[in-house]
Amino acid sequence: MYESGEDYLESILMIHNEKGSVHSVDVAKKLGVSKPSVSRAMGILKDGGYLDFEGTELHLTSKGMEKANDIYSRHRLLTDFLAKITGVPEDQAEENACRVEHDIDADVVAGITKWMEKNK
Repeated sequence: MYESGEDYLESILMIHNEKGSVHSVDVAKKLGVSKPSVSRAMGILKDGGYLDFEGTELHLTSKGMEKANDIYSRHRLLTDFLAKITGVPEDQAEENACRVEHDIDADVVAGITKWMEKNK
């Protein structure tokens, strides 16, 4: 999956957790993209089995929920890790985590997880 698809899934999960329901306009606002861009991405995610529609409401499938949770978990882990080891503010750590979360290897994530557990 491309980075943009991961960003859409993560955003849908975050909006759902905040508001309880998700619409395309919410995703467009959160990501700062156009409504046509969201429509195209939603079609791709639906075709991939990650998303379903109920009227205008977006719903992650179990496959989509699993992927979105994985992405969001990496995001939170990296944000916490970067803030802890560098001492930078949370928003700066989060901004950097967003850039790293899509390209990091699973074994590096496992190592960071292990380090964070040891250094609570």
